Amino acid sequence: MTHARGPLIIAAAAGLLLSACGSATTGAPAPVETTSATPTTSSSPTSAAAPVSAPGDVTAPGTKLKVGARAVIPYASSDKNGTVAVTLTAIEQGAKEDLAKFGDKAKHITPFYLRVRVENLSGTDLRYVSVSLRGLGVDGKGTGVIISGETPKCESTSAPKTFTTAGATYETCVLSGAPDGSKVAAAEYSRGDGYDKSPVTWES
Repeated sequence: MTHARGPLIIAAAAGLLLSACGSATTGAPAPVETTSATPTTSSSPTSAAAPVSAPGDVTAPGTKLKVGARAVIPYASSDKNGTVAVTLTAIEQGAKEDLAKFGDKAKHITPFYLRVRVENLSGTDLRYVSVSLRGLGVDGKGTGVIISGETPKCESTSAPKTFTTAGATYETCVLSGAPDGSKVAAAEYSRGDGYDKSPVTWES
């Protein structure tokens, strides 16, 4: 699989901003976004037309799902166009030690891992795209902590070069976090096509 690695950034509501640079490469997905990472081979860009439809109903903005359910989501960018199924398969609490390299500034943050499965429904060329979700607290709102990047227990992975046929799948992990004593209990997808204003939400 193609791994989209980037620096880990932690930002808490109180103003904490911390980053650590490792073996970073281009193509890391930003939080709460679905983006197309730059492929290693060139391709001719096309216009961002309406996403290719696939059998089954597209999940409407504002839909609330249970963890383990899939959302059918259109995808369109300047050079990628199709429909994917996104499933939040699990929300796992990580060990605080996973953030140890950030020292004292991260000692009051608990990591959570959003395990995500993505399926190509339209059979179009969607290689190197990446999907990201945002973790939410028990109140359905943001936790006040933003984490961008990965840990050894949660690797952010973009679609492999074989993600070009109907039924192709890949799995990734989105790193989330919450202040100690709180937890990530849900997640949302909020990228484009009405989802930016009315996200699809998965709840435990």
